[in-house]
Amino acid sequence: MNLAETTLLIFLGFALKKAIKKEEPFILLRKFSNNILLTLFVFSNVASKDLGYLLKIKVVFFYVFIIIGLSFLTSYLYSLKIPDEKWKAALIILSIYPNTVALGFPIASLFLDDLTPVIIYASTNVLIVLPIATLIASHYSKGKHSTEHILKNALKFPPVAANLLALTLVLLNFHLSKRFLETLNQIGWWSIPALIVYFGSRINLQKFEWRKLMEVITFRSVIPFIFVTLTLKASGEIFYSVLVEASMPPAIMANAILARYNLKEEEAIGVTIVLTLITMGFFLILKAFIG
Repeated sequence: MNLAETTLLIFLGFALKKAIKKEEPFILLRKFSNNILLTLFVFSNVASKDLGYLLKIKVVFFYVFIIIGLSFLTSYLYSLKIPDEKWKAALIILSIYPNTVALGFPIASLFLDDLTPVIIYASTNVLIVLPIATLIASHYSKGKHSTEHILKNALKFPPVAANLLALTLVLLNFHLSKRFLETLNQIGWWSIPALIVYFGSRINLQKFEWRKLMEVITFRSVIPFIFVTLTLKASGEIFYSVLVEASMPPAIMANAILARYNLKEEEAIGVTIVLTLITMGFFLILKAFIG
């Protein structure tokens, strides 16, 4: 999807919510997208990877781990002073879970012809951050729980189980039919536009707060952007792949997790939509500047 299509779907979701004025259709859309379409998309993407090929671009994997760790550590330390437990959880999840697919791919295509490193970054990021974000949400949603309880809650989220199953197949060097995986991927891909429409339906800037925007933009985009710029050679497809993916605003999936666990979803979506527009504008200006 390109930026124009993404923006159009956001406004479509917003317009549909204004016209329908009911929650039920959009809740059903979220459940269908998360539990079925996204599960197929996640599984097909991870299961189709070849371990040997992935090891050839180790730096991409390295930065996925570092950026997740950096965003988590800085947002967590900052969140210690936040009295609102629900916003504390939302801030950490929004900080560690970037939109590496629906927005990351179109923006990366502004700078790159070959998106392979971008796809690798996004797939690895989802594989790592989806269970982590779900564990954090489960932990903060109903008070303190045992690790066993949190893991069980996380595994109830179908994309998490799909991730783990697909990873196991890759590590065992077990290859499923390419045509089968491509079919699953083509079906599952529709989770992206469906979730974008849902995202648009949740926009509620009445609960938007500038302070919360500045908190999220700092830990989700600014710190990763500066870190990548200072530590990775500023040239080539690897640099722009990592720079774009590491700096993306929070994912729609992050907001879906917050919705599932009742953790400040509306405030988070308000922040996410504004940060998404800022990010799109920033990279368009950057592209024009560097030529």
